[in-house]
Amino acid sequence: MDQLRFDGRVAVVTGAGGGLGKAYALLLGSRGAKVVVNDLGSARDGVGKSNFADAVVKEIKDKGGEAVADYNSVVEGEKIIKTALDNFGRIDILINNAGILRDKSFQKMSDQDWDLVHAVHLKGAFKTTQAAWETFKKQKFGRVIMTSSNAGLLGNFGQANYSAAKMGLVGLASTLSIEGAKYNIKVNTIVPTAASRLTEDILPPDMFQAMKPELIAPVVAYMSHESFEDSGLIIDSTLGFATKAHLIRSQGAPLRKKPTDPVTIESVKEKWGDVVNMNGARRIDKIAEVTVDLVEKLQEFDERSKLDTDRESYWATYKYNAKDLVCYALGIGASVVNESDLKFLYESHENFTALPTFFILPGMVMESPVIGQAMPPGKHADFTNILHGEQYIEFVDQFPGNEGEFTIRNYVVDVLDKGSSAVAIVNSEVFQGRQLVLRTQQHIFVLGQGGFGGARNSARAVGVQSPPRREPDARVTQRTAEDQAALYRLSGDLNPLHIDPNVATASGHPKPILHGLASLGFSVRHVLAKYAGNDPSNFKAIKARFAKPVLPGQTLITEMWLEGNRVHFQTKLKETDSVVIAGAYVDLKNVVKDGNSSPSTQTAPSSGNLKSDSLFAKIEDGIKANPDKAKSVGAVFLYNITENGKTVKQWTLDLKSGLTVYQGEPKTGKADTTMTVADNDLMDIAAGTLSPQVAYLKGKIKIAGNIMLAQKLGPLLKSGAKL
Repeated sequence: MDQLRFDGRVAVVTGAGGGLGKAYALLLGSRGAKVVVNDLGSARDGVGKSNFADAVVKEIKDKGGEAVADYNSVVEGEKIIKTALDNFGRIDILINNAGILRDKSFQKMSDQDWDLVHAVHLKGAFKTTQAAWETFKKQKFGRVIMTSSNAGLLGNFGQANYSAAKMGLVGLASTLSIEGAKYNIKVNTIVPTAASRLTEDILPPDMFQAMKPELIAPVVAYMSHESFEDSGLIIDSTLGFATKAHLIRSQGAPLRKKPTDPVTIESVKEKWGDVVNMNGARRIDKIAEVTVDLVEKLQEFDERSKLDTDRESYWATYKYNAKDLVCYALGIGASVVNESDLKFLYESHENFTALPTFFILPGMVMESPVIGQAMPPGKHADFTNILHGEQYIEFVDQFPGNEGEFTIRNYVVDVLDKGSSAVAIVNSEVFQGRQLVLRTQQHIFVLGQGGFGGARNSARAVGVQSPPRREPDARVTQRTAEDQAALYRLSGDLNPLHIDPNVATASGHPKPILHGLASLGFSVRHVLAKYAGNDPSNFKAIKARFAKPVLPGQTLITEMWLEGNRVHFQTKLKETDSVVIAGAYVDLKNVVKDGNSSPSTQTAPSSGNLKSDSLFAKIEDGIKANPDKAKSVGAVFLYNITENGKTVKQWTLDLKSGLTVYQGEPKTGKADTTMTVADNDLMDIAAGTLSPQVAYLKGKIKIAGNIMLAQKLGPLLKSGAKL
């Protein structure tokens, strides 16, 4: 590797008479930098003076380097920078390393103890950096290192003054990294732990010897090099090890159930667990992102509250990737023995895709808690007394991709009284972003919890359908593996009934049973291959009732009847001729039999038709209805509508002369304002589900030209179409 050099660069290192600062100065000097070695020569508490800096300068010069000593206090940082400019004519690198300690417990700490520590650490870094800043800006180059401590990041007994100063340096570096960005000024923070005057009688002797400053100096030197592009980092280093530290934020939580509810002390207590839950916590790099995040969260809260007007919902998230899809496919019998199954098992296959029944899983993530909360008084539900009775799934948008994240709304629509048992009907609505992509419904038997006087049936339930009274049009037979349940449970259903022999015996089974959804997956795969061209995106809906359990190793027979675009099916066990899945059906978009589409096949709409076409028609109506308002805007707007990052259509709003809306670029002159936005995002903005401000801040809408003119569209478009 080429050696990283500092030839022609001038570096100022404060507190460089010993320890870390000395190690920094010597290393930079050995790599060609001209070094200003600053040191007051005081003891750890800032008292006394010695000529430590002279010794370091001599050592650099003896090795062929260039260096000068500086004995000024960092509180007079302008004098230190003047030393660099007077001797070397420039300043490129500033390492704020000087520090003192005045450790005392908080109650015993004096004003002097506080002020001196802050003066050296925080004010000293401020004064010295500020003195160099103008030079950095003019030369369009600067590297600044602040020195913090784990006492600042985490706190430490007896170091309230030191901890506060060190955390203050983190905030200073964060702000300066923003202000210096356009001038190529990189500002970063080192959190070192090393042997020095500050730690010589604090660390155990063996550790003191091991923690050599020379193990940290290369980290700081690299962060000071012209090739180092990062800014605003906090790097912790010791003993030849380095790690990045940064602040993260939890997902947070609303402190009330509805926007109109008050926030009370009790509601804060109730939601506190969600507030401090760090699952899904993330880093926010810019203060503007905090505002965007808050706006999005409040908008999401408002939308969810509108959905929950008549019943309480439970929201969850579900992430999946290609590995999850492959594991699931194996769990429902896909095999490399069948060439047609490879597209479900090989993530690099040109047609790799998910099996349709995989998307039942997101709706199962909060099944037990949702049901438990909805049970009548005196009744309960948990994993020990629930059985999956029926399943429905309907795809309402494009078939989901091979990885992603869903937001799921779960809610109980009814609890039925079946005598000895109850049946909870649980609906799930699955969203990607704010787009509803599919919905599911589960009928869950809650054993021994009936008899509460409730209804036996519900109009909200999606019913099963009996198959035609004729011989099946097709049959597919497939044996399950002895390990089928053990494999399927890796997709998330960890009920011990499917793996623990003792639990199975207690439940009346000779051995752990196969998941009902695994058996359903087998049968739907059979329908997929027989009548859907093995294309999961051809599916519209699936419904099934689980009639009897299946033991791993038993053989499934899927019997199918084709009626229009609906495939009725039932599943039997070869060994007993018992029906295990009954009243089931699959609704298809197109029937593909023996490789050919049936007459009912529908052609997909042309890609030339965009959702936003209708929006511009509404805008045109709005202009005609309010010509005076339109004319008052007095500008020409061009919309670039994109799909998959490419412009696929352009629309012009001429509100200057013609008061017209037409497809294409402006016919005369140039647009005053050009907006580039994806088709779906534009529709979300028009529908009010995506704030224009949030869209702009997140880069979903790009505006060129006069941005203020875009805001003038609001009053006009509120009268017709929203934008």
